[in-house]
Amino acid sequence: MQAATLEATLRACNQAATWASEVAFEHGEFKNFALRKLTYAQVKSRWSLGAQAAQHVVKKACDAYATLRANLKAGRLGRPGSAHHRRATENPVAFRPHGAQPFDDRMLSWQITQRTVSVWTTGGRMRT
Repeated sequence: MQAATLEATLRACNQAATWASEVAFEHGEFKNFALRKLTYAQVKSRWSLGAQAAQHVVKKACDAYATLRANLKAGRLGRPGSAHHRRATENPVAFRPHGAQPFDDRMLSWQITQRTVSVWTTGGRMRT
């Protein structure tokens, strides 16, 4: 049960991040605040994400484009026009279904004395 809930959470977050990445690519908006204006409400409602998770999803998409820009600038993806360079720039960034998802103190907390962890999921908080 817990594994399935955690897997569904990762899947939803990564699907939402891929969609936000597609919107960023389509509109040429790669900055967090600008992309959040375009995607935040739909990310929350369409994938049933909490506010904090929705913000992390949008930022994840922005961060991926920042990394891509840095790699292009450093020449790690070949010269402009090369096959590798074209593959990296012609399509939006996509995220794997089980890719990592950042969690912060609002989404994940440790109760050391009680020896429990509380984790936000799309199915509600899990405490164990």
